[in-house]
Amino acid sequence: MKVKKPKTRQKDTKQLILDSAERFFAREGFHVTSLRAITGAAGVNLAAVNYHFGSKEALLEAVFERRLIPLNQVRRDKLEQIRDEAVEKGKRPSTKKVLQAFIEPTLRFKESEPGAEDFIALVGRSFTDPDDTVRKIFFRLIGPIFELLFETLRDALPELPENLLYWRLHFALGALAHTMHMSGCDKFLPVGFSDGCGTESLLSMLIPFVTAGMEAT
Repeated sequence: MKVKKPKTRQKDTKQLILDSAERFFAREGFHVTSLRAITGAAGVNLAAVNYHFGSKEALLEAVFERRLIPLNQVRRDKLEQIRDEAVEKGKRPSTKKVLQAFIEPTLRFKESEPGAEDFIALVGRSFTDPDDTVRKIFFRLIGPIFELLFETLRDALPELPENLLYWRLHFALGALAHTMHMSGCDKFLPVGFSDGCGTESLLSMLIPFVTAGMEAT
């Protein structure tokens, strides 16, 4: 009886395209980047994009899904655990723990694997690109976890008006985004000063900072 060899080429090709697309979309932009440039750098046939993804926009969506779906699941699991524990104890969730559940996996993502920094740059483009193609895909995928984060913070801080809670959360996420983009970048630092901050150090500073802002009276 013949033993069939596992089909690894299809997976390899798809992975190569995703890696190349992530790199180009992050560094050059979605609309500027051609599919020919992506497949050329990946060393695959141009038709492979249509075969695996169907279109350039579908490829962009797959780039986001590859990173955000696992990250969102980690954040969701942590937030749901905090909510469940609070219900069991009959207490409010801890604001600090809620923010930490979202921020810690996000900051650690940068060190998770090759390509993570390119993906972070791509997320940054979603906020600055005049065309909203990238932004729409990112917000659609991030929307459900943002809602869970907001709802859990509302449980933690029921005395805050929702509008105020909403904006404070945006301020906190803005601080997180800035930290992710600027960590390891010393061009804005005074001469002779080094940030010297790894993930643990950044977490120890950022989480108390945003917690104080959320809880301010």
